[in-house]
Amino acid sequence: MIENEKELIEAIAEMREEEAFALAKGMLDRGEDPVRVLELCREAMDIVGKRFEKQEYFLPELVLAGEMLENIGAIAKPLIQEKSGGASNKLGRVLIGTVHGDLHDIGKNIVTFMLDINGFEVKDIGIDVPVAKFVEEIQDFKPAVVGLSGFLTLAFDSMKETVQAIEAAGLRDQMKIMIGGGQVDEAVRTYTGADAYGINAVAAVTLCREWIAA
Repeated sequence: MIENEKELIEAIAEMREEEAFALAKGMLDRGEDPVRVLELCREAMDIVGKRFEKQEYFLPELVLAGEMLENIGAIAKPLIQEKSGGASNKLGRVLIGTVHGDLHDIGKNIVTFMLDINGFEVKDIGIDVPVAKFVEEIQDFKPAVVGLSGFLTLAFDSMKETVQAIEAAGLRDQMKIMIGGGQVDEAVRTYTGADAYGINAVAAVTLCREWIAA
């Protein structure tokens, strides 16, 4: 990782708002990949999330981190859109939401945006989504892929409950389920019963492409 990338992650993680925005804007102005800039933001949010779980950070820090990401995203996203040229034919439907008990939406929002500009029809049902709401939305929207987002470790149980409820409703065979979030890995995927996990927004797009094209 090059020096300015480390500096950006550190500035966000340490809540240095003005510095973080200036660093991100400088990288984008120099023509660096906007997807990479958002990925660095996500890495910084992983650090913020861990500090929150250790009670080193509290709700005000989470709110400030979210504002920083929103401001950086506002200048990065149009550049991604420009690069993609937009896609008119929708590739397939993806339903995404943050599972119940978790209020984080930064990673989810980045994934939603990346799926959208890559041609998927995405329905984002928000944060702290109850199990029953996922089932109801699946029945209504009929997605090919369902994305369960969670940032805190407590979200793992919520993901598992959601997958089990989808199965109990007789819907499990009709779609693929991916999970994502700061601390998600293969062990968590196995625990939840999801089909795959995405380590970042680009990986999530790749998974959707593979599944929907299959």
